Amino acid sequence: MKRLLGLLLSGALVAGSAGLTFAQDSVKDATKDIGHDTKRAAKATGKTVKKTSKKVVNKGATVTRKGASKVEGKTETTK
Repeated sequence: MKRLLGLLLSGALVAGSAGLTFAQDSVKDATKDIGHDTKRAAKATGKTVKKTSKKVVNKGATVTRKGASKVEGKTETTK
């Protein structure tokens, strides 16, 4: 009886440790997936910021040129 109880207890411990190993692998894979997703999101955000910044700078330069030509036109007419 004691031997049977010992075998059952050791069998339960072995089965439990196998489940724990599986759970650790699952958590490890989930962590890797989260890391990859975060990397992709950061890259996409960086690309969007770069694209938007270029648009803003170019628009500002266009407006500056437009304003400069207006000022230049006004100074030429007063001569």
